[in-house]
Amino acid sequence: MKLKTIVLLALASVALVGCNSSKDVPYMTNADQLSTDVLRAAAKVSDPVIVPGDLLQINVLASNPEVVKPFNKAGYLGENMGSNNNNNRENSMYYYLVDSNGNIEFPMLGRLHVGGMSKSATENYISSQIYPRYLTEKPGVEIRFQNFRVYTLGEVKSPGVVTAPSGQLNLLEALAQSGDLTIQGRRDNVMVIHTNADGSRTIKRVNLNDTRFITSPEFYLQQNDIIYVEPNASKARSSWSMPPGLSFGLTLLGTLMSVTTFVITLTK
Repeated sequence: MKLKTIVLLALASVALVGCNSSKDVPYMTNADQLSTDVLRAAAKVSDPVIVPGDLLQINVLASNPEVVKPFNKAGYLGENMGSNNNNNRENSMYYYLVDSNGNIEFPMLGRLHVGGMSKSATENYISSQIYPRYLTEKPGVEIRFQNFRVYTLGEVKSPGVVTAPSGQLNLLEALAQSGDLTIQGRRDNVMVIHTNADGSRTIKRVNLNDTRFITSPEFYLQQNDIIYVEPNASKARSSWSMPPGLSFGLTLLGTLMSVTTFVITLTK
């Protein structure tokens, strides 16, 4: 009877642990209870910040394409090199690499410091450098990131590099492209490592179980962000291995005990 009671208690304990763990698996619990104001705030797309190492495609636009041709790298290089390549936009030499100081070399305008500026601020800045100094019409400026990528590590099904040609990517999209978290991944403590424009790093923690995370600054990712998903306690326990020294010590102790028991048996 006592053995049966012990077995039942053990099974009940396992069931309780399973129930408690299952509560940590779903994302954004009670998401249907979010207010309209919260959802409206979540709809605001982050404005990426330009940092050294970014590769940018910058197009200057106007009603008359000819007047802005000298300000577009493809047109500028095409005229000066006598090239008539229709695939200029696909050639990396027509992109702008942000150097270690945050600068780019722009046709007609020379060196421009864009590091640390947001995408929209940089578009306005370049436009202001052209109009009204060179043109009578204010041009439009369009910037696209050619190497927008983030990295996923840890307890995701397909860790690696996630790219975003549009220059916009949120945390859920990055995790989805990595095959989602494994069942052993912690949803309540996802680490996001962000590289700032000055090269320093910021580390934030995100709780995917909490619906409020979709309005947090970490919801939308910046280029080169690193997402690390920690293993949960169950995975940590299953991956534990006994240190070689301890294993040897226990084996030796067991052997000594066996020998001692054998000797005692013989002397009785």
